[in-house]
Amino acid sequence: MALKLFVDNWRWGGVPFYLRSGKCLPKRASEIAVQFKSAPHALFPNTPVSDIEQNVLAMKIQPDEGITLKFNSKVPGQGGQIRPVTMDFRYGSSFGVSSPEAYERLLLDCLLGDGTLFTRRDEVEASWSLITPIHEGWQAGPSLDFPNYEAGTWGPQSAADLLAQDGHEWRRI
Repeated sequence: MALKLFVDNWRWGGVPFYLRSGKCLPKRASEIAVQFKSAPHALFPNTPVSDIEQNVLAMKIQPDEGITLKFNSKVPGQGGQIRPVTMDFRYGSSFGVSSPEAYERLLLDCLLGDGTLFTRRDEVEASWSLITPIHEGWQAGPSLDFPNYEAGTWGPQSAADLLAQDGHEWRRI
């Protein structure tokens, strides 16, 4: 499933949020990636804007929790060459221990009576207000052109087309 959503408020007006989810993808991963807009002009004259990659902040939720910041940096020296660099933080490699699996943490929090990481009722209801119309549409009648995909691939072509129409592509994580 791939969606393009907008938040209807002054802060996020016009900013697209792309969501993708699927079963049998080539890799199990959950992340939130913020792709920053490109600069409108080149700071250094020897580097065309088209050669500069967009900066990305990726928060990896599972299975390898951490944060990655990919940004452009001037190569030291007299030239004006720009190249992407990556700053990478992973809990497992930084602290030498892996985080507990998601259900391990939930079960332990239940046993301890700690509801800190649990979703509140109003948040669950707000989530279902988005999903319920999709379920109702599916129940009304199956789509003859539902975009199924081969197991082990990154999803149907229509998911790639959703981003391509805005000049973007999905991250390969």
